[in-house]
Amino acid sequence: MWFSKNKNNNKKASIPQSTETNQAAEPNQKAVLKLKTSLQQNIQIIVDALGKSSDIITREIRIGKEGNIKAGILYTDGLTDTASLQNFILETLMLDLKDVDLQEKAAPEQNFISELKDFAMTVGEIKEVTSLEVIITSLLSGDTLLLIDGYAQVLIISNRQWAERGVTEPAAQTVVRGPREGFTENFRINTSLIRRRIKDPNLRIESMTVGRRTKTNTAIVYINDIVNEKIVEEVRFRLDRIDIDGIFDSGNIEEFIQDSTYSPFPTVFNSERPDVVASALLEGRIAIVVDGTPFVLLVPALFVQFFQSPEDYNQRTVIGSLIRLLRFVAFGISLLAPAVFIAITTFHQPMLPPSLLISLAAQREGVPFPAFVEALIMEITFEILREAGIRMPRPIGSAMSIVGAFVIGTAAVEAGLISAMMVIIVSITAITSFVPPSYEMAISVRIIRFIFMALAATFGIFGITIGLIALVLHLCSLRSFGIPYMSPIAPFNVSDQKDTFIVLPIWKMITRPRLINKKNMVRQQDEASAKPAPPQK
Repeated sequence: MWFSKNKNNNKKASIPQSTETNQAAEPNQKAVLKLKTSLQQNIQIIVDALGKSSDIITREIRIGKEGNIKAGILYTDGLTDTASLQNFILETLMLDLKDVDLQEKAAPEQNFISELKDFAMTVGEIKEVTSLEVIITSLLSGDTLLLIDGYAQVLIISNRQWAERGVTEPAAQTVVRGPREGFTENFRINTSLIRRRIKDPNLRIESMTVGRRTKTNTAIVYINDIVNEKIVEEVRFRLDRIDIDGIFDSGNIEEFIQDSTYSPFPTVFNSERPDVVASALLEGRIAIVVDGTPFVLLVPALFVQFFQSPEDYNQRTVIGSLIRLLRFVAFGISLLAPAVFIAITTFHQPMLPPSLLISLAAQREGVPFPAFVEALIMEITFEILREAGIRMPRPIGSAMSIVGAFVIGTAAVEAGLISAMMVIIVSITAITSFVPPSYEMAISVRIIRFIFMALAATFGIFGITIGLIALVLHLCSLRSFGIPYMSPIAPFNVSDQKDTFIVLPIWKMITRPRLINKKNMVRQQDEASAKPAPPQK
C-alpha cells in the first residue's frame, strides 16, 4: 500500500486574517476568505476571486475505487505544463488509484491530504497550503491546484511552463573573447546560470515577491562567507519597503533602491552576463535577480566598474590595460571635446597655432551662428539620429543613423550653416561616447556634455575648470549602499589599484576589494606561488 495508517490526526490550519494596511492604496481589495471543507464551495471561492477568467481551467474528477472520492483540478491555460498534468497528476489520480479503496483513508482524522502528497504524487515539488492568497498566486504563476472534498487544504503542484526565450548571446554587452550566453526573462533560469558558475554551498539565493498585484519574483544573491552583512541587511530593507502595485523590470527596482535619484551617474550596476555577475559575487557584491528581465542588478556599484569589460581579464595584461586606459580617454573626449572647442574659438584664439587659426577662421566665414549654437544644433541632431536608430527596426536602424549623420553633416557644411571642423568635433564626440561598456554611463556623459558646453560658451576655459571641479566634488559625494562611489580612487587605496585604470595579471590580484567587504579577503595563495614560472630543474 502507498499509505501508512499510523499518521497523526489531521490538524486543520486556520487562515490568518490579513491586515488592511494597503486598503487605501487598493480600495477594491476584498477581505481574505477561508477555504471550506466542501469541494464545490472551494472551487467557487477560487473562481469568484479570479472573476471567472476564461484561462482558468477547472475540472472535477473522482478518484479511488468506484470513484468514491471527489477531487478538483485547477490550472492556468498557457502557464501550466499540460503534459506533466496528464502524465503525472491525472494519470496517477485516475488510473493508479482506481483500485485503491480510499473511503476509509479519506476520513479527516487520517490526514488524507498529507498521505496523498507524501506517497501518491510523482511530482518533484508539492506543497500543502491553506492560505487563499498563496493559492491564487500559485495558480496564476502556472502551478496546478488539487482540491479534495472534505478538506480545507489545497495541494499546490509545481508544473509551470510557458513560452520563453532561450539562452542567447547578450545583445548589449558583447565581447570578442568570452562566454556567449546571457540571462533571459526566466527567473529560475537566471538563478541557475549563476549557480552553475559558483558551485559553492555558501552561495545564497533569497527569494521574495515585490509588487502587490504583479507579485514579481525577486532574489537577493550573495556569497555568505564573503559579503558584508550590513550591506545585505540594507538591500533587504530597501526591497522590503517597496510598496507598489506592479514591478515589471529591474529598472523599476533600481529606482526604488538607488542612493542618488537625481544624480546623472548610475549608482546601481546592471548586467545581462552571468560571468560578470559571478565575478562580482566573488568580490563581495550582491546581485538582485528580477523575474521578467535579463538584466541583473549589482550593488554596491563603483565609478570604475562602469569602465570594466569582461574581456579585460580574458586577454594579456598589457592589451587589457591599454584598452582600459583608452576607455577613460574616450570618456574625457566625449565629455569635453565640444566644450574645449567652443572655449578656444570663442575666448582663447591665441592658444591655437596661426595656421590652424587661419583655417578655422576661413571655415567659419559666412557661418551665421556662434560656435556654441553650432555645437548645440549638431549635438541635438546627432542625439535625434541616435535615438531614431535605436527605435527603428534593427536592419535599417544602424544604416539610417550612419547615412543620416553623413547626409545632414555634408548638407549643413555646404549650406554654410555649420563649419566643417564642428562636424568633425561632434562626430568624434559621438563615436567616443560608445566606447564605455556601460550604456548608463554613456548616457550620463551625453547629458553632462551640454552643461560643459554652456559653461565654455559663458566663461571659456575657466568655466570648464569650474565644471570639472563641481563634477569631481559631486562624484566624491556619491555613495552606493554606503560605499564611496569613487573608491578606490577617493578614498585612495593602494592595494585596490590593481583593477582600476589598468589591469594587473590575475595572479597579482591576491585580495578582494577592501572597501566592499572586510572578511575572507584572500582570493588565492601568495603571489610568489601563483606567478607563472618555468619548471625548476
